[in-house]
Amino acid sequence: MRKFVLVLFTILVAQMAQAEQPNVVVILTDDQGWGDLSLHGNQNLNTPNLDALAKAGAQFDRFYVCPVCSPTRAEFLTGRYHPRGGVFSTSAGGERLDLDEVTIADTFKAAGYHTGAFGKWHNGMQYPYHPNGRGFDEYYGFTSGHWGHYFSPVLEHNGALTRGEGFCVDDFTNRAMDFIEESVKQDKPFFAYLPYNTPHSPMQVPDQFWKKFDGLELEMRNRDPQRENLQHTRAALAMCENVDWNVGRLMKRLDKLGVADNTIVVFFHDNGPNGARWNDGMRGRKGSTDEGGCRSPLFISWPGKIKPNTFVSQIASVTDLLPTLSNMAGINLIGEKPLDGIDLSAWIADPQKEHNDRIIINSWKGRISARNQQYRLDHTGRLYDISNDPKQDRDIVKEQPAIAEKLREAIADFKTDVLSDYNTTNEGRPFVICHKDYRWTQVPARDGTAHGNIIRSNKFPNCSYFLNWISTNDKITWPAHVQHTGRYRVYLHYTCKKENVGCRVQLSFNDSTISQKIVESHDPPVVGAKEDRFVRVESYIKYFREIDLGIMELDAGAGELSLTIPEMPGDEGIEFRLLMFERLEDGKVK
Repeated sequence: MRKFVLVLFTILVAQMAQAEQPNVVVILTDDQGWGDLSLHGNQNLNTPNLDALAKAGAQFDRFYVCPVCSPTRAEFLTGRYHPRGGVFSTSAGGERLDLDEVTIADTFKAAGYHTGAFGKWHNGMQYPYHPNGRGFDEYYGFTSGHWGHYFSPVLEHNGALTRGEGFCVDDFTNRAMDFIEESVKQDKPFFAYLPYNTPHSPMQVPDQFWKKFDGLELEMRNRDPQRENLQHTRAALAMCENVDWNVGRLMKRLDKLGVADNTIVVFFHDNGPNGARWNDGMRGRKGSTDEGGCRSPLFISWPGKIKPNTFVSQIASVTDLLPTLSNMAGINLIGEKPLDGIDLSAWIADPQKEHNDRIIINSWKGRISARNQQYRLDHTGRLYDISNDPKQDRDIVKEQPAIAEKLREAIADFKTDVLSDYNTTNEGRPFVICHKDYRWTQVPARDGTAHGNIIRSNKFPNCSYFLNWISTNDKITWPAHVQHTGRYRVYLHYTCKKENVGCRVQLSFNDSTISQKIVESHDPPVVGAKEDRFVRVESYIKYFREIDLGIMELDAGAGELSLTIPEMPGDEGIEFRLLMFERLEDGKVK
């Protein structure tokens, strides 16, 4: 009896400890600049909910991310510089995070958290690079770098394709709130990650947010007004106000569910602004390793635990979020690799704590800059005293040679330590397909290579499709690796004009081949231009038809996945968007 009581007591203690674990919500926006908040002095827009979130807890004055999307996401997930995880591009496989990296979702899931991600993933599409393979129990959104349409688009839910409901950021927020509510019902602590995809282009936003900015005279302009496109800026600001509205909805839901007081909420951006607009006069924008390209807000709120209006001047990095949040939640790090980030908890508790002497490196495509508490050495070797010259107007390298040399040494160490074996190609990294632990595998046009006359719908691969298939010698190929032997049903997403019906599509991988004749025309219009508030540079989209190509018997191993049209009675074959592989349970045909 005594033993039984002791066991019961142990279980109750464990349950109480779990109940006391704080929930975590992380909100990440895409291409929103530091200056795109009214809190930071921008009078062109109003962001009351984000301003309130900042004032409710800790604001970091100088928080740094990467110059572009996928590297920042990788550094958030791992607490390590993105080259360590193999991320070298924003598309076509270069955005994949190496599988031996442990993520923040892995960490929280190991501690008993219910984990979910809702929005733009951008660190790998095919499982186990997929969010469901990186620690997230639930995923809803798109895994590519950008998406071609924001109103009820084709998205995915745990690998399976689905149709979104309404404007995507509103939809992602709805799904996240449903996930949070379900976690509360199950009495499980939750880790919810909301990587929004706005204000990244295409510049689409609901009318209720656009009407304020349509034709609005902007009071505050870029440091070089001639470079600013006002219509693009208006669209971006409208999208930022939509983000703010969604953050407000989310905060209200946390309060309604009774979990607001035990939820850590984090907000930051993935890089600088995606246009020349007001950014407090800082040099650089998205893609730059200067202040304007890498400086992001960081707000961390936790009622009762973080004092309101805490202002942290200690410089910080996106790599710091993993060790900081795990410590705040009282959970153990499970990765064995050393982190580049540090725990910021001490400065959150005491913002007057002395600054440390760390140096943060910002890098992308060979451009490397180094930032300590006061100075930045830019990628050309110029030195700026950011504390007194935040706009980087005056090079002081000759006046402060010792400081410049110290930062140069840090960059040299980074090259030796982080970049020494950095592979900036996909050589030796085929696309993993057909995994026994996951039902679905997407193989999109984005990752393929066109041969012959075939061209992309746009030079930016994300969300593109292939067209101009005018010869039986044309083909599309993917370097692929079948992870597990098995039987897989394959679906093709295509368009085909009426006069080209009858062409035969053939898919091959090593010794396995299937083919199917196209018997129905499907010739939809391109979509997106009507909803764009500013003319896009990326591809417009089409709604493609899905057909069942058949079942492939695949053996594990590497090879070339090849899509051909051996029979073409018309002038053209199909336009191609996507292949979907479905693993068949126990080898049975469904």
